[in-house]
Amino acid sequence: MAAARPGNLSELEQKWHNGGGPACVLGVGTANPANCVRQDEYTDWYFRITKSDHLTHTKAIMRKTCEKMMVKKRYLQVNEELFSVHPEFLDPAAPSLQGKLAVVAGAMPGLVAAAAEKAIADWGRPAGDITHLVFATSSSAQLPHIDLRIAALLGLSTTVQRTVIGFHACSGSSAALRVAKYIAENNRSARVLVACADMWSVMDSYVVPNVDHRYGIIGHAFIGDGAGAVVVGSRPQEPVERPIFEMVSASQATVPGSERAVAVELTNCGLEYRLEFGDVAAEVGGNIERCLLDALSPLGIGSVGWNNLFWVVHPGGPRIMDTFTAALKLQPEKLSASRRVLREYGNMTGPTLIFVLDEAIRRRQLDHEEGSCEWGLMVGLGPGFTIDVMALRACSGKSTPTPRIKSSL
Repeated sequence: MAAARPGNLSELEQKWHNGGGPACVLGVGTANPANCVRQDEYTDWYFRITKSDHLTHTKAIMRKTCEKMMVKKRYLQVNEELFSVHPEFLDPAAPSLQGKLAVVAGAMPGLVAAAAEKAIADWGRPAGDITHLVFATSSSAQLPHIDLRIAALLGLSTTVQRTVIGFHACSGSSAALRVAKYIAENNRSARVLVACADMWSVMDSYVVPNVDHRYGIIGHAFIGDGAGAVVVGSRPQEPVERPIFEMVSASQATVPGSERAVAVELTNCGLEYRLEFGDVAAEVGGNIERCLLDALSPLGIGSVGWNNLFWVVHPGGPRIMDTFTAALKLQPEKLSASRRVLREYGNMTGPTLIFVLDEAIRRRQLDHEEGSCEWGLMVGLGPGFTIDVMALRACSGKSTPTPRIKSSL
């Protein structure tokens, strides 16, 4: 079904030959806090800690919202012990930003190191061989940044080149992976550790729920905490390094006039956000295919069908995934990895896409149907409204020509 190899890809491969070759995913790891909260217990827990059980109507609304999110459980850094040490976190009149940042600064480096250690073990080489560290988060603000502590915990070289990407929220890991790709392809010996973590459960506001402020109810219904890490490099040294995917191309598009679809502000009480699933779903449905076609046009891709690809997509929420599926006429199983991550972990904002990448790799190893697709797309969705697209090519048996994408436009 696939058409002949496009000339544009040959030109790209010539560029790789002259440089460091295509960047590859060499190892992946994830980690979560120890506190696992079942979705069907979250509403009772939240109304208990905020002493608002008497608001039965509001509690029913939040319970229904939690049910709609298609989340089974989440992992949170916060727990009742933390609130007993920091009662100001539950007092909307008390400034709590400084305390929340301190909690994140204490907990996040260890969580990131746990994910990174898994990625490095998956990669197969010593941590000291890491040459670059790209760290993304929307939950921390300090100098020196948490990346310095992460490097120390992992035993990285003092010459490791560090870069921090801040406040990209749900598109944090897609932005970090794009930067890592460019570093790896311009430095033949570079081995880039991408790390992304968020702890929005700490930075969030814990106030008496208000049906007139539905953003808080929505956020508390599906946000979780986690960390993800990926080792990226070009010209893998096999058999020690076993490349998983080639990172063929990367692009980013911002939908004009969509700034308010997802908005977050750093206040004296932490992060306060405005999230309209209807607005986000509309932006996805109205723009995703055009953005994908624009991203793939430099590869000379023409037409076959989106279902000929595997998909690594930031889940956002069930409505967003349903809209994504409908807009591209995808078979339901194409977003199975995304839906499973949302179900088992919630939306962890920045690192979520790395969890989906890890799940996609796991499913390929188990020989699920999507494992038969050699070409795929990794799609990050974030504030802006921003759509990040990275074309991936599986490294096992690269025999399939570039697929031709048939647009429904």
